[in-house]
Amino acid sequence: MTQPSDSRAASSSANAAVTYVFAVCRSTRATSALDVTGVAGLPGGEAVRLLPSGLLTAVVQTVPAADFTDEVWQRRLSDREEIERYARAHHAVVSAVAAHGPVVPLPLATLYHDDDRARSRLADEADRFHTALKRVAHHAEWGVKVYRPLAPEPDPAADAPPPDAAGGRAPGAGLAYLNRKRGAQARREKLREQALDVADSVDAELRGLAAASRRLRTHGAALSGDQRVHVLNATYLVADERAHEVGRLVAALGERTGAQIELSGPWVPYSFVGEV
Repeated sequence: MTQPSDSRAASSSANAAVTYVFAVCRSTRATSALDVTGVAGLPGGEAVRLLPSGLLTAVVQTVPAADFTDEVWQRRLSDREEIERYARAHHAVVSAVAAHGPVVPLPLATLYHDDDRARSRLADEADRFHTALKRVAHHAEWGVKVYRPLAPEPDPAADAPPPDAAGGRAPGAGLAYLNRKRGAQARREKLREQALDVADSVDAELRGLAAASRRLRTHGAALSGDQRVHVLNATYLVADERAHEVGRLVAALGERTGAQIELSGPWVPYSFVGEV
């Protein structure tokens, strides 16, 4: 279930409300007994509640439509602190429900005109939701990042062609300088290839442990401020019964490869619910 195209533009009335959907789970006795009223939800909205629809239940909140118009939401997206506040609130609701059973978390700002529209979408996509719930049941998501430290910066003085006694360049200095530059470039390329080989090796080992995996885009230093070279950004869906193996394997891979490996999780399996 993705955000409906008419969801935020649905109402021009400042007093209108819409149904915000956080996640979908199975309709079971355990689900019906869940008390989600204590979960804060999004700012300005009513109490978080359950919306049953046949064999599925949506976790929803009634929110002011005026808070989710295209103009307001675009402005919010440009404010990092504000969008993080909404993302944390969304994740807190999803995590609270996931603690009691499998859930399909929906994207931030998934909205419908009203409860009836949300129920209709649940009915239309029931098969896909049940497939996703079966896939993630008793599994969690683990994130792995592999880094290679940047090579030391060359000394400019050592790289510069030496002058001759008359202040000019010594014979052959230019060619030697070019050869040094080519050698430095070749070393950088070799280190890069070695790092990518390590990333592939780490990924292959972890895929052997996981039920499913996804390789994501690596982060550049300009984005993260981290000066290490990021060579693997991946996420793995691992059965709960094998969760204890993840940390041990990552530690062993770090020792074996010499790479810097960061492990995070377990998380609600956002990356493995598919386009629903």
